[in-house]
Amino acid sequence: MTDSAQSQKAQPVEESHSLIDELVSVVSTGGVKQRLRILQRVTDMFMAGSRSYSDSQLALFDDVLLQLSADIEVKARAKLASQLAVMDNAPPKLIRSLAFDDKIEVAGRVLVQSQQLSDADLIENATTKSQKHLFAIAQRLKQSEAVTDILVERGNRRVLQTVAANKGARFSLAGYGKLTKRARYDRKLTLTLGLRSDIPRQYYLKLLETASASVRAKLEAANPQAATAIRDTIDDVATDMQHEVREISHQYNAAARDANIRYSAHPITEANVHAPALAQNFERTAVALSKLGHAPLDLIERALLDEGEDMILILAKAADCSWITVRGLLLMYSAKRKLSPADLSRASERYKKLSQETARNVVGFHERRMMLRMQENEPDGNAGGTSENKKASAGKSAVGAMAGVPA
Repeated sequence: MTDSAQSQKAQPVEESHSLIDELVSVVSTGGVKQRLRILQRVTDMFMAGSRSYSDSQLALFDDVLLQLSADIEVKARAKLASQLAVMDNAPPKLIRSLAFDDKIEVAGRVLVQSQQLSDADLIENATTKSQKHLFAIAQRLKQSEAVTDILVERGNRRVLQTVAANKGARFSLAGYGKLTKRARYDRKLTLTLGLRSDIPRQYYLKLLETASASVRAKLEAANPQAATAIRDTIDDVATDMQHEVREISHQYNAAARDANIRYSAHPITEANVHAPALAQNFERTAVALSKLGHAPLDLIERALLDEGEDMILILAKAADCSWITVRGLLLMYSAKRKLSPADLSRASERYKKLSQETARNVVGFHERRMMLRMQENEPDGNAGGTSENKKASAGKSAVGAMAGVPA
């Protein structure tokens, strides 16, 4: 290194040390104007040479700036926060102090932009500070599941709508579950969640179950290919709606395609149902159980989401699953059944008494009813028979299926 280069590098170091005596005096005895003047000088100096400072020099600036900014007016602290929020090597203790300021004018810009804040900082902030602080965090370009879990737990309507619309936010299954539940009372949140490309299929289906007509119309406009899916209510076991929904769920497509490839290459066994059920993998569980029991995938999905137990027992018996696999299906997170040991014991006794023949007849009835509903949804002239004849046929099929006699 040349003498000139060494001199240039040493200059900010010497200048910073030359300020120490003055800073100590200002901090202890100086007036407000003096503190603000020195604060701006030190801030400018730091920003001008921050990338050339050593760790010890950065620590010195951090301590000095922290002291100088401790008791200044909100406007000055907000200006300081605005200057440092965009710096990827801003003084860490000072940045944290600004982020935790009770005044959102100070904390907001730092919470939205600063990369110096760790997940632990953001979680603590979101846990202890105001809704305005949560709203600022919800606008960050990237957010981990741990951070969004707190936002979803504590956030008000504006916070939830903002974080749900943030493409850089990632949500855990629990977070998606809580968002979906909150969306029942918030049409805007329902629409925002429904348009996320990463929403798990089970929560997309739950959203549509409770969506209002106006929200479905908006989803239909945003996703023309899902027109049938959005028009239909998902209040019954199976309609062709779910085939359309599957087309706009990228995550489901990938999982189902992968599962189909796996299960086409090797014989399907109960293990293919048991393992993904324990792993809470909704898509693979549904595909595997559908293939093992030769049941419609739509019917499997609705059963996995239904808070009741009956259809799970029937489908599992039709697939000849053991109780340990049935228990895993009943305890899957997607339906939140919250079964007690006593509930599981009663379900086990019912499962033992259920015959496989009866179970398969019930599945067959549901499959025929699904086909009938699809025919009823076709334009006039494309489906055979009148509506009255179809309903009569469906009634006979129901009696036959429940009696254990193929229709």
